[in-house]
Amino acid sequence: MVRVRFAPSPTGPLHIGGVRTALYNYLFARKHGGTFILRIEDTDQVRYVEGAEDYIMDSLEWCGIKVDEGIREDGPHGPYRQSDRKEIYRKYAEELVSKGDAYYAFDTPADLEQLRTSYEKRGDTFIYNGGSRNNLVNSLSLPEEDWKERISRGESHVIRYRMPVNEDIHCDDLIRGHIVVNSSTLDDKVLFKADGMPTYHLANIVDDHLMEITHVIRGEEWLPSLPLHFMLYRSFGWNAPEFAHLPLLLKPDGKGKLSKRDGDKMGFPVFPLYWPYGETARGYKEDGYYPEAFINMLALLGWNPGTEQELFSLQELVNAFSIDRVHKAGSRFDPEKAKWFNHQYLVRHSDTELAMQFREELRSRGFHYDLPELEELVKMVKERISFVKDLWTETDFFFIAPEKFDEEVIRKRWKEETPAQLAELRAVLDGIKDFTPAITEAEVKNWIASKGYNTGSIMNALRLVVVGASRGPHIFDIICWLGREKTIERIDRGISILGK
Repeated sequence: MVRVRFAPSPTGPLHIGGVRTALYNYLFARKHGGTFILRIEDTDQVRYVEGAEDYIMDSLEWCGIKVDEGIREDGPHGPYRQSDRKEIYRKYAEELVSKGDAYYAFDTPADLEQLRTSYEKRGDTFIYNGGSRNNLVNSLSLPEEDWKERISRGESHVIRYRMPVNEDIHCDDLIRGHIVVNSSTLDDKVLFKADGMPTYHLANIVDDHLMEITHVIRGEEWLPSLPLHFMLYRSFGWNAPEFAHLPLLLKPDGKGKLSKRDGDKMGFPVFPLYWPYGETARGYKEDGYYPEAFINMLALLGWNPGTEQELFSLQELVNAFSIDRVHKAGSRFDPEKAKWFNHQYLVRHSDTELAMQFREELRSRGFHYDLPELEELVKMVKERISFVKDLWTETDFFFIAPEKFDEEVIRKRWKEETPAQLAELRAVLDGIKDFTPAITEAEVKNWIASKGYNTGSIMNALRLVVVGASRGPHIFDIICWLGREKTIERIDRGISILGK
């Protein structure tokens, strides 16, 4: 049975790179009939941020990523918050000490910082490992009675992993292939901190084992930790899960990891939901993105289905997903492509659905229209927009007659003869009995032909007085939605103002 987990730290808002990691885990689990677990890894209490845990869970819920086991869902392998499991970890750290694969270290942070500084001054890098540990303050270098006495009197200490000396560590990754790292380049990582909490490395391994995780699908930033995690599994005598390290999400220019600063500078969010704490941040939900569009966009940032298909439902993503089609290289984020995805999902919504959403916006502005009228309006403009919120900016002139007229259009389109021609057009429109787009257009064009007028000149002048600028859908769709009376009022007003 496939069992995967998404294990974020509640240190702030969930980045869309984290959402993608959750999504790939979810798709993999569903593809193989497995279980998707959400585990909150809050061992770093210093960086813990109030509200972040709920934000993570709310974000996954909005995205449609259903958690099978977790804090809200519970399950047979709980608790699912690491701070609620802290009594579990010391036993495993002590087990490694008893096996000789870990040791107690009493070096103070100040002592270690002084060592690092002295190494840097002579152009070297300090590494706490087999090359230095016998000269430091730990249970490997001190007499047994000394270090035991230190522990008994409560002296502050940590437990470090004892990395083998000069051993080639062989690891396999489902995306990266076979990896070999020599242990001399690795340090003896702290597994258990002086404050009684495990570090990520110990808690992660222990929890994955106890929760029977079969596949660890996580971000590329954890790739350097893979040799240590592989060694920990070996030290415990446990079967290791299969690992897959996902590529980074890159800035739009491809130079470095995508950050909040990039989004702020270029005008797009990097978090799924609005973050209300401290330095607030916008979210995809509040920016008007459909969760289906957001998920579809994220899925294709790092994974290729092997076909030309770009639009996938969540179930279609499940059916198509495979780890072997995940890229090794980082994926460049394209904010315009994100908008394109949302447009594709918007136009798939029915005119009725969009009209109902738009009606609420109009009511908040004091306009009250029946649904059939708004459905006609939505049908005219939805191909032009990417978000429901754009409906107002695309259609405001339908509800408010222009107060000003575009100066550039006036210079180009308003001629000496224009007022007289529009006055004639006014009479033509007033005489049309069936004021529908097709009939009105035919009547007006027949009149233009009979008079020998320039079609472009008439139509551009009409759009100017009705809309106020050169924008909007087909002019006959506009005037027929407005109706004969409002159209004539706008023509009269335009002639009055611009004719002067």
